[in-house]
Amino acid sequence: MKCIVRSGKPLRGRIHLPGDKSLSHRAILFSALAEGESEIENVLLAGVTRPMLEALTAFGVGWSLVDRRLTVNGRGLEGWQSPGTVIDCGNSATTMRLLAGAMAATNVSGILDGTAGLRRRPMDRIVRPLQRMGVDIRSTEGFAPLFLSRSERPLRGMEHELSVASAQVKTGLILAALVADSPTHIYEPARSRDHTERMLRSMGAEIETGPVEGGRYVYQTRVRPLSSSLKPLRMRLPGDVSSAAFFVVSGLVVPDSEIEIENVGLNPTRTGLLDTLLEMQAILEAEETSVEGGEPCGRIRVRFSSLNASKVSGERVVRMIDEFPVLGVAAAYARGETLVADAQELRYKESDRIARLCQELRKLGVEATETQDGFRIVGKGRVEGGTVEAHGDHRLAMALIVAGLASKEPVVVNGAEVVGESLPEFIPLLRSLGAEVLCED
Repeated sequence: MKCIVRSGKPLRGRIHLPGDKSLSHRAILFSALAEGESEIENVLLAGVTRPMLEALTAFGVGWSLVDRRLTVNGRGLEGWQSPGTVIDCGNSATTMRLLAGAMAATNVSGILDGTAGLRRRPMDRIVRPLQRMGVDIRSTEGFAPLFLSRSERPLRGMEHELSVASAQVKTGLILAALVADSPTHIYEPARSRDHTERMLRSMGAEIETGPVEGGRYVYQTRVRPLSSSLKPLRMRLPGDVSSAAFFVVSGLVVPDSEIEIENVGLNPTRTGLLDTLLEMQAILEAEETSVEGGEPCGRIRVRFSSLNASKVSGERVVRMIDEFPVLGVAAAYARGETLVADAQELRYKESDRIARLCQELRKLGVEATETQDGFRIVGKGRVEGGTVEAHGDHRLAMALIVAGLASKEPVVVNGAEVVGESLPEFIPLLRSLGAEVLCED
């Protein structure tokens, strides 16, 4: 699909977003690990979450979906069955890494595989620590497919140091730690998102988190083995702050715009982009209004702003790891030189987001240079326009569409259908705010 984006009217209005992608993955899976019936409202239905739902069926877990209300009949940690077919994780590394931990916890055998793109994502970072715990799992030279067989019980509790802060890897290890013979300690060089800890605590798990004093590891997670079954989950999922980011930046760069986004997750481990935009002099307000399943939720208001350049590095990178494509767009519309460092992990996403972002922004007349662990963008307050490619990356596609909302000439985005991976409603929501986006097959 090709989308042609033309600048024009200001963007105005109030929108509601589907449920957070990270929370949707976890709510679906953790409900299947609980004993009894869970109900989840506002679940995200997209390319990245459907493989997780389909996997539940393969493991013998019943579920039903009406609109965005999901009911899961959890079978506990001892009621899963080994699937008779390969589990297709699609293009979702989250699905694969979380399922590896869940299969370790439920002691089932099976094969996890996915698209060619997923087969390029590193998997030994979850496989090796699970092996240390006694899980019979192996990768294919460090990548998918993954092969799991039934293991001796119980698994071994351990201390493990993550070389890269990763909520996906951490979650897989936490799930295995629930059935270990002793507590498990996980150390990270930066604090990754903590949705798993919050949600599992609400279901009865004993998980402690906190900073580490001194040394290269700054944050720790301590998991005690379960003494009883996980309780069913009852939760309405807040909107995805990573999806909200595209509308936030849209409102900042399109003159005379004013946008309000309701019921957005405001977990502090996910709001690094909002902090960065405020430093760039964005007119932006995030107000917490409620708590759902341990997750702070609220609204974001944003108005057109004259942005200045910024620098992003260190722990801030982890708190906005999914938002760098749209930060690149904000940097292009800002004034001055924006520098990003310590973001090597971006090279292992759905695309090499450092290389592809810079490559495509240059096609739009932006001075963008990649570095080994980040990029440099010299913003001139404008984007010229041109034709760009999405490279099969949903976040890059959405960011490039945002770039066209205030560009001098139209922006044509090829391969834009990939936005359906995480936010199928993206283009209709933009149009509801007044954006001119024409899409054709």
